[in-house]
Amino acid sequence: MTINEKLLADILRLYHVEKWRCGTIAHQLGIHHGTVERVLCQEGLVRHGKTRATRIDAYLPFILQTLEKYPKLNASRLYTMVRERGYHGGSDYFRHLIAQYRPRPQAEAYLRLVVLPGEQAQCDWGTFSPLQIGRVKHRLMAFVMVLSWSRRIFLRFYLNARMENFLRGHVAAFGSWNALPRVILYDNLKSAVLERQGDAIRFNPTLTAFSSHYRFEIRPVAVARGNEYGVVTNMCCSTTVMTKAAPLRKSNST
Repeated sequence: MTINEKLLADILRLYHVEKWRCGTIAHQLGIHHGTVERVLCQEGLVRHGKTRATRIDAYLPFILQTLEKYPKLNASRLYTMVRERGYHGGSDYFRHLIAQYRPRPQAEAYLRLVVLPGEQAQCDWGTFSPLQIGRVKHRLMAFVMVLSWSRRIFLRFYLNARMENFLRGHVAAFGSWNALPRVILYDNLKSAVLERQGDAIRFNPTLTAFSSHYRFEIRPVAVARGNEYGVVTNMCCSTTVMTKAAPLRKSNST
């Protein structure tokens, strides 16, 4: 049974505030008592009253060990394994109980990153359908740079993703804005990161020299951290151009 937010709130309120037992909550809300028990187990709560012995109790050590080793094993396969070991309960009830004991990955919290105006930009390549020029098909690439605070975007198309075009895109973006950010974020594209072993990163020396000339900081995005790099990724999939400007550090380089 799917538990919506309203039902979840009702179960927890009746349990905590009214001190109702699981059976009372289930009867009044018109749901199975196992559903109530599952909600309480997921919340890490101890149920009121004595725990009633069930047929599955003798098999719990085996079930928990199996789920710990194979957390993605489905309930029907696990039910077959337990049946072969002497369990005589029904499959529906077994599935219901397994939902309470199946280990769940701990959710990881992500903070929404907030940057100052003119502080940061994000840069990436976007890939489009091949472009036919004469008899030759060229891979159409879009250089995209987006200001993290204002979402102002610079977009320019090239026929390849070579390093010279990557740098041309930077220069064109700086010229279009008549300014440049202090920090530019890059995903793990080869134009920026040649090698990465954990926190040890070897940047492309050409890009390093380029950043030294224009006085901006190269900053790679952490692996599997979409919250750090979501702006430019979304922009690569969009044709909308943002025109809201942000105050940037004026460039003295030519």
